[in-house]
Amino acid sequence: MKLKKLTSTRRGRVALAAVPAAVAVTVLMGGVASGAVPVSFAVSGVPFQVGATDLEGDGFSQYSGVAVDADGKQNPVAISAIQDATLTNLCQSVSIPGAPVGLKITAGGGKKPATAQNLLIGMTDLKGDATFSNIRIGIDASKVQTTAKGTKGDFAQDADHVSIKDLQQTSLSTQAGTFTLNGLHLFITSPKDTCF
Repeated sequence: MKLKKLTSTRRGRVALAAVPAAVAVTVLMGGVASGAVPVSFAVSGVPFQVGATDLEGDGFSQYSGVAVDADGKQNPVAISAIQDATLTNLCQSVSIPGAPVGLKITAGGGKKPATAQNLLIGMTDLKGDATFSNIRIGIDASKVQTTAKGTKGDFAQDADHVSIKDLQQTSLSTQAGTFTLNGLHLFITSPKDTCF
C-alpha cells in the first residue's frame, strides 16, 4: 500500500526545524544528559554562520546532542543529518577569536550548487522557509531513517525530503562524507562581513 505523501510548511523562523519551542528545550537537555556526540572531532566552540538561498536534501533527520570541545565542555546542539544535499549560493563566515579579521567562504553559485553526502550539522539556530515531505515527528532518535542516529529514547524527527529557502544557520560543527564546493572562494575579511 502506497503511503500518502505529507508535506509540512513553516514560514519565518524555524526552531529545530518545526519542533515547538517547549519541546525543543526538553530535547536539547535530554541530549546533554545522555551525552550524545554528533561529531567525531573536538569542536573549537566558536560559532559560525552558514547561509544559502536554497537547500534541498534527501533523507533528513534531526535530534538532540552535544558538541564537545577540546576542554571537554559540552555545547548543546540540534543535530541535522542529510543523506544527499545541494546548497545554492552557499556562504560560510566566522569571526576569528582574538583577531580583527574574519574568514568567509562562498560557493555554489550559478548553475552549479554545492553538494554534500552524509552531511551532519551541529547547530544552535536555524531560520528559513522550510518544507518537509513525509515528515515523522516524535520518532525515537535511534530509529530515524538516516545513517546517523541519535540516542535511544530521545525525541527526533525525519523526512524523505527537506527544502529550506533563505537558509540562515548558526553552527558549531559540520562534517560530510563528501563536500563538493563548486566555484569555491575563500578569503580573509572584516569580522563584520558575515553571511547574514
